[in-house]
Order: sequence, then structure tokens, then C-alpha cells
Amino acid sequence: MSNDNKPKTPKDTHYAKLRRAHRDEKSGGAPAFRPRQPVPPGETAADGLVRLYGLHTVRAALDNPRRRIKKMLVTRNAAERLAIADLAALPFETEMVEPKDIDKVTGSDAVHQGVLIEAEPLKPKRLDALGDTTLVLVLDQITDPHNVGAILRSAVAFGAGALITTARHSPHESGVLAKSASGALEHIDQIEVKNLADALGQLHEAGFQTIGLDSDGPAELEKSFSGEKIALVLGAEGKGLRQKTRETVTTLARLDMPGAIRSLNVSNAAAVSLYAAHAHLKSIRNGE
Repeated sequence: MSNDNKPKTPKDTHYAKLRRAHRDEKSGGAPAFRPRQPVPPGETAADGLVRLYGLHTVRAALDNPRRRIKKMLVTRNAAERLAIADLAALPFETEMVEPKDIDKVTGSDAVHQGVLIEAEPLKPKRLDALGDTTLVLVLDQITDPHNVGAILRSAVAFGAGALITTARHSPHESGVLAKSASGALEHIDQIEVKNLADALGQLHEAGFQTIGLDSDGPAELEKSFSGEKIALVLGAEGKGLRQKTRETVTTLARLDMPGAIRSLNVSNAAAVSLYAAHAHLKSIRNGE
């Protein structure tokens, strides 16, 4: 009687490979690998609606009373992970589907995690509705939705009260932006302005120190903080801050990087800058 639990030796493994090769040769060869064919995105959402997908994105949207959801496509597994016990109880149209059905809408490159919603985009607020926050982010023509989404995520993580962008040369709300933000889109005020220089002037009047991040800035960021309200201003990768923006901010500052690489991706620079600004404001609150 053979011992099936006997450990396999390198010799056993070698002969097993030879036997498989012999069988494959007799049967015409091993089956050819057939890569999964990519699925292109389907038709765009109806006018006035955006498609958002991903577990964190959709959970945050469901929990946001300001979000007006019109429709949901969800797999059984995703519904369980979202803790949705009864789809019929939701106040909008829902449909239980297979992952491939969502692929047909988003395209197979989108990491939808089995759930997609169609909803009205959140309405941007005006600058005079800024509220009493002491930390905001200002984006000077950053157009990549992946970067803006990642910046939103960091902004929420470090307690920023608003993200200020221009009406032009900024990405609109989209599935890509929302997925990159991982739910943060629902947790921060977004303020849209027509003229960034004018908006910076209004921030000055409201008591904000506006700090433009520049790799050649004359001061280290950590040493440049002086106020009790901070607005961090970041420019697009490559171009950086526009000249008018550079002339308007209170301070130009740099992130001190001692390594061989002297610059960061703008979303990473935003995270580091937010951490430093948060630490400064926290020290003021604690009387340090």
C-alpha cells in the first residue's frame, strides 16, 4: 500500500513534469492561454448624472444626505460587504447583477468592486460659504482626476475644511476621481471660483495665510507658518504655480527634501504639506 502523505522529492517532481509533458504531446499540446478580452466602457450616463463605483465610494455616497442617488447596480457579494440587507428598501432603483454586467457600463479596466451608482453630482459651494475652517487646499489648474482624488483623500484625513478649485481647468466629478478619493468626495466642501487670484485675496481678507508650494521657494514650509488659518496652494505637475498665483500668495515655500529626488508627485506633496500645516495649527490650539 502506497503512502500518499510521503513528501515529494525533487526527483518525483521532475518525473511528474515529464509525465504531464508526455500526456500533453499525445493530446496535441497543452491548451493555449487565452487572455481575458478587455471590455470598453459603455454609453455615458444621462445628462446631469455621474457614475460612481467602488465599495468605499458608494458607502460614503449612501451615507451622505446631500447625495441624490438615482440608480444602483450591485452584485450579491458587494451588497453583503456594504451591509445592504434589503435592496428593495432603498429609495432609488436597484438591480442585482453579475460583475460582468457592471464591466459593460464602466469598462473592464475600472475597479468597481461589484457596485456602481448613478447620481447627481454634488453642487460646488461659493467661497463666502467657507465656514469656520482653519485649513483649506487651493488647486491651481490641477487637471488629473487621479491626483485630485488622492488630494481629496489626504485633505479629509488631515481635517481640511474645503478644497478650492477653478471653474475651468479642473476635473469634473467622475468615477475615476471619486474612486481615487476613496469616499473623501462626500466629506469635504468643494468650492469653485472663477478667478483664483481674486479668491486668494478673499482668503487674505478672511485671515488666511496663503502658502504656495514651490520647489524653489525661499523658505522651508515648516518654518513659513505664521497664522492661525492656513491655505495651501498647489500647482499642476510640470508647470507648477502660475505667475499670477505666485505673485498673489502670502508666502512661497518649499518642501525640504535631502534625497537625490528633489520633487514629489503633487498628491504626495499635498499630503506632506497637509501634515505639516495640521501639526502647526494643532500646536497653536494646544498653546505650544
